[in-house]
Amino acid sequence: MDQPLRHASEAPQEVPLKSVRANIVQSIRAFHAHDLLEAAQQLGQHFLYVDLALAQTKQDVLETIAAQFGFPAHFGKNFDALYDCMTDPLHKSGPQPGFVVVLEHIPATGKFDKEAREQLLDIFRDAADYWSDRKVPFRCFYSFL
Repeated sequence: MDQPLRHASEAPQEVPLKSVRANIVQSIRAFHAHDLLEAAQQLGQHFLYVDLALAQTKQDVLETIAAQFGFPAHFGKNFDALYDCMTDPLHKSGPQPGFVVVLEHIPATGKFDKEAREQLLDIFRDAADYWSDRKVPFRCFYSFL
């Protein structure tokens, strides 16, 4: 079958996030939040973004995520509640197209230490596993402050 003719200026559209596994939590590295937003839009997936630069404590982190992600008022502000909000209610609301999540500037303070940061990322790793089991892409990108 013949290929359609293309102008030299019509480069083939790059598949967004082609080189990133469908269910992963990784450092944002070479990506920029704006590019990830555009990729999510091109893929028809949910884009969840939070900037945690002003957060100092676990409570601050959870409150900021809840506000930016639009969690319900009854959100329990603990890691279990965070996991619950990222998984089951979304699954029960119907088929999901996928998720691109950005956690920028996760704090590194005495009140939000390495253990707390790892617990936070573990929640998103568990959410990635949850969605993987349901064949729904879930990519989470993060950076530390």
